[in-house]
Amino acid sequence: MTHWQWAQTATNGILGTAGYIFVGGYLSVLVLLGWLGHRAKKDDSLADFYLGGRGLGLMVLLLTLYATQYSGNTMLGFVGKSYRQGYQFLSAVAFMMAIVGFYLIYAPRLHRLAHKRHYVTMGDYLQDRFRYQPLTILASTLGVLALGNYILTNLKALGLLTETITGISGSYAPGVILLAVIMLVYELLGGLRSVAWTDVLQGVLLLFGISIIFIVANVVFGGLGSAAEAIRETRPELMAVPTWKEKVDWLCTVLLVGLGISMYPHAIQRIYAAKSARTLQRSLQIMVFFPLVTTFLMLMLGLLGIAQFPGLSDAESDGVTLRWLAMIVEEVPVMRWIVLICIAAILAATMSTVDSALLAISSVVAKDIYPAISPGTTIERLNTIGKVASFVIMAGAVTLAISLKTSNIWDLIKLKLEFLCQIAPAFLLGIHCRRLRSGPVFAGMIVGTLIAIGFRNTSWTLFEWLPPGILGLGANVAIALVGSLVLYNKDVE
Repeated sequence: MTHWQWAQTATNGILGTAGYIFVGGYLSVLVLLGWLGHRAKKDDSLADFYLGGRGLGLMVLLLTLYATQYSGNTMLGFVGKSYRQGYQFLSAVAFMMAIVGFYLIYAPRLHRLAHKRHYVTMGDYLQDRFRYQPLTILASTLGVLALGNYILTNLKALGLLTETITGISGSYAPGVILLAVIMLVYELLGGLRSVAWTDVLQGVLLLFGISIIFIVANVVFGGLGSAAEAIRETRPELMAVPTWKEKVDWLCTVLLVGLGISMYPHAIQRIYAAKSARTLQRSLQIMVFFPLVTTFLMLMLGLLGIAQFPGLSDAESDGVTLRWLAMIVEEVPVMRWIVLICIAAILAATMSTVDSALLAISSVVAKDIYPAISPGTTIERLNTIGKVASFVIMAGAVTLAISLKTSNIWDLIKLKLEFLCQIAPAFLLGIHCRRLRSGPVFAGMIVGTLIAIGFRNTSWTLFEWLPPGILGLGANVAIALVGSLVLYNKDVE
């Protein structure tokens, strides 16, 4: 019996009538929050729709950042990666903390500029700072491509969840489509205000769900001590001292994830949307501790899975979290309602990232890309263009999510981050270095992106040690800094 056949058998009837009502009620609440967000809008401006009126307070900002950063990728992809890589994937705790560190390098100053100069998108800052439209369009395009990938990986997670909890063969595609429609409805109704309000609910469910899954799996099914013994006996290579190559890979992953995720266009918009600089700083100071209660527990769940579900393939390992839910219901029926809350938590984690990414794509198309093609477009027209873009992107992502079921979630995550980290020099260096010039930054971004794309499948020894995205980033930074220094010296002369 295959992994998914087992999961479907074990979870057949997991929802039942009461369960379907519970999940249906949760999804209905999301639509209601979308409607309330629409009612609360102050005007029809792009800033009100995409930034919630720039008034997100501490708790809303904190939970929307949390729900956006920790997604279905965390609850499925991270657990699967931990299952495949073992204790070595503890580096994930470090790179999730590194994200906040990179935010702190540029976010406070960017927030002040955003409120002073009325930025709405990442492209607004780049255009204001460098005054070079090709650079703005290139960075915006990379952001859209990365967010499209982000939506794809999380839709895959939603499909896997639907197929498992219903126990119905063929429910993957209908589940993806239904949940995509619900996200489109509340996002198009209320913009960031609705998305942030749904993120509050989703963030609370995520924290609770992760804790419950780990506690039950640890207490009922043997604990980490038994898991360590099983790993030592069946897969001792996962407990070996890391080689130098693996240590370099850890460092590269910390840089890739930390820089890449800190460049999420929707995260940058949340920096703009914070009510004050103090609100933003306090949110980030709290955020730095969340990997200890989120990422770490997910990694431990993967390690427990090695002992409990040996012999899973790479594709099957992405379903370890769902497999735990199936086993909990089968072995401890009294936990059914707790499992339902955990299911809602996975739905929450996944939907909170998809809706945020979709809104960011909509804003980039409406504010950065379309005006470059058609200058002088009215605000009303731009609002319409942005909403149409949301629909088109979601339709494309749903199609790919259905057709690429067998793709590895972690591999898709890394592809996205290799694009996003090429944007980082323009923000991290540009916000602090006045001598940085637009031409070298643009050239560095192009070269870095080409290296990240062009050398993905190369067999050169160098790329066995350093991923192409990191090599591309190194070339990107070197070109931006050296080129800017040369131009500055010429101007001085």
